[in-house]
Amino acid sequence: MESPFKADILKGKVALVTGGGSGIGLEISTQFGKHGASVSIMGRRQEVLHSAVCSLQSLGIPAVGFQGDVRNQEDAKRVIESTFKHFGRIDILVNAAAGNFLASPEDLSPNGFRTVLDIDSVGTFTMCHEALEYLKKGGPGRNLSNGGSIINISATLHYTAAWYQIHVSAAKAAVDAIGRNLALEWGTDYDIRVNGIAPGPIDDTAGMSKLVPQEISNSKFRNYMPLFKLGEKWDIAMAALYLASDAVRKWNHNTCGWWTLAKPTTSFAKGCSETTLSSSGKEIQKCTSGGSI
Repeated sequence: MESPFKADILKGKVALVTGGGSGIGLEISTQFGKHGASVSIMGRRQEVLHSAVCSLQSLGIPAVGFQGDVRNQEDAKRVIESTFKHFGRIDILVNAAAGNFLASPEDLSPNGFRTVLDIDSVGTFTMCHEALEYLKKGGPGRNLSNGGSIINISATLHYTAAWYQIHVSAAKAAVDAIGRNLALEWGTDYDIRVNGIAPGPIDDTAGMSKLVPQEISNSKFRNYMPLFKLGEKWDIAMAALYLASDAVRKWNHNTCGWWTLAKPTTSFAKGCSETTLSSSGKEIQKCTSGGSI
């Protein structure tokens, strides 16, 4: 699909994308690169990172990948410093790393609950905290008048309530709260814009393949969507491109996105919980969505 934006809309900018090796994170990385940005991606799995970097470079995009876990402050610090050393500046931070699995509250262990918050919420704050020095106006590689931009990938689950997603709903509510508060304080003090994107069900992602079995991901399922169709990774990437550009240089904490979901069937929920998904923190890394973590 042809982009509605000029090819050089991010020319000269450097973006760091967590979870950038796959899914929505990779599509954001790709579109940023196609529109002039240099791209650094962060993820846990080296083989996924290597494949993603090769894919980006094959398109002529200046790209580099750094292995790391957003839950680890030392990893966050190292990846951010390495990105700066490689490209000489950081203009955009996209927090796209996330974890997810299906579990009813009574079957979810506190460790499983905590693990999702550690990835989504604490990981988002940790990356923002370590990137502040490079994103604030007057920071390394920046002038005294303009700060950088942060984009947090959230969700719509917590806007009302969602079945078997209490842990993710809590985590994404925290991500939104982090974004609002940073937009207020860092926008005022450091000229850093902080915005969010809240995708619903997005086709061809780990979230759809692992959380929504094929038998309900059909035309009947799509009848519950406002536009009667699933979103695409490209849609989210275009929203991120818009938020990262100078077209919205006065926007500070807007969250874009809205989808709705119906209640899944009881047999579907039990089947996933028992056969493919785990509510223990130890197993969560096998059931993730939203990019490599």
